[in-house]
Amino acid sequence: MTALTLSTAAAPGLRADAIVIGVAKGAKGPVVASGAEAVDQAYDGRLAGVLETLGASGAEGEVTKLPAPAGFKAPLVVAVGLGAEPDKDAGYDGEALRKAAGAAARALAGSKKAAFALPVADAADAGAIAEGVLLGAYSFDAYKEAPKDAEAKNGKAPLGEAALLGGKPRDAAFKAAVARATAVAEELNRARDLINTPPNDLTPEAFAAVAQAAAKEHGIKVQILDDKALTKGGYGGILGVGGGSAATPRLVKLSYTHAKAEKHLAFVGKGITYDSGGISLKPAGHNETMKCDMSGAAAVFAAVVTAARLQLEVNVTGWLALAENMPSGSAVRPGDVLRMYSGKTVEVLNTDAEGRLVLADALWAASEEKPDAIVDVATLTGAMVLALGSRTFGIMANDDAFRTAVLEAAEEVGEPAWPMPLPEHLRKGMDSQVADISNMGERMGGGLVAGLFLREFVGEGITWAHLDIAGPAFNEGGPFGYTPKGGTGSGVRTLVRLAELTAAGDLG
Repeated sequence: MTALTLSTAAAPGLRADAIVIGVAKGAKGPVVASGAEAVDQAYDGRLAGVLETLGASGAEGEVTKLPAPAGFKAPLVVAVGLGAEPDKDAGYDGEALRKAAGAAARALAGSKKAAFALPVADAADAGAIAEGVLLGAYSFDAYKEAPKDAEAKNGKAPLGEAALLGGKPRDAAFKAAVARATAVAEELNRARDLINTPPNDLTPEAFAAVAQAAAKEHGIKVQILDDKALTKGGYGGILGVGGGSAATPRLVKLSYTHAKAEKHLAFVGKGITYDSGGISLKPAGHNETMKCDMSGAAAVFAAVVTAARLQLEVNVTGWLALAENMPSGSAVRPGDVLRMYSGKTVEVLNTDAEGRLVLADALWAASEEKPDAIVDVATLTGAMVLALGSRTFGIMANDDAFRTAVLEAAEEVGEPAWPMPLPEHLRKGMDSQVADISNMGERMGGGLVAGLFLREFVGEGITWAHLDIAGPAFNEGGPFGYTPKGGTGSGVRTLVRLAELTAAGDLG
């Protein structure tokens, strides 16, 4: 992973492959952002004009490379767009810095060292830049034939080292901000690795083993229920979904506790390591990326480990509902009735609506511990992608204030999200003649129907929110900002922020 350092060095004398500066989109053309004063001075104050001549506008994510001026030890200047120039009294927001740093880090793949001279007004800015660098420099090359240090994204290794200029290496706040960014980015990138791992290698058992190893490393208590334990415990939803696969299901419980904690959060993640649709088989063209259907469990796993690494004063329990949804003679059929862990029965009308079944068992198990709040994360419905697109996740909740709090946390860390309702009239569509509820309802508003189904399995009086990350969990397009192609780690930063806010007593 890219090494990070805080540096007080001046840009001209720093030995590096490139100096990264920020450029904003001003009313009359590109504007060189603060942090790049020494670079601009070396161009006799004409850097903005030079960049404009080269076609730069300062638009978000735009990258322009030019030779460094005489006297610089770095041979290259990389100008990265920050978007619209802020008002005089306002600085650049964290997400603008994060995206710019990520875009520059991606553009510098193959470089050994780069100095980032982006605007730094305080420790939070340094943390945002650090996070952007580490997330933008991500690559997944575990299955490539060439050695990792010689072949990665576009045939080049990720940026080796980043020096953040304008920081204060001895300042506690700056050091803490970079340490936090490192922990978040490293665990988010581990979630990306899990999402990108082929399903023949990432079975429920293999995922559970990864979680167990990480738990041991970071002092997290772990409990793993295999198929025998699930059968004994009556986890009919997880067993039903996983029954068609030779790779047996698992329910993993990760428990991070802090001696001074006064609150308890439970995170529940959908972990379908491959989703064929089961007997309700997905059509051609819809199977190829279904290794990503465990992105919710990956996010929960990463969030719990991050909380442990940051030693947050809050108890956090993560539940990973892991199964592979495959068609076979032992697979659950449309028309089958499953008895869930809660005791409620579910008529399965569509075996491709399997995520809500595994989540239902895990939600009820989480509810038994009476946490202060439960948040589940899942690539749950294509309907949510139709509603919100590929970069925004939906938030539903049984408490409007909590839904707003989750939304604000997501916005704060730069994860696009949108509040969604739980219309009561849609519940009737899940009535079943033979069971307590069916796993399907009205087609229109399918994402909301799924949320209403999950609500049925949340314990009475427990605050709950549901994050449907079906859109942003897996990027099938080109990379942008700090977001790579493939697994994105969507939801991790929102969960971590919720844990931080709870620890600080600022969430409910």
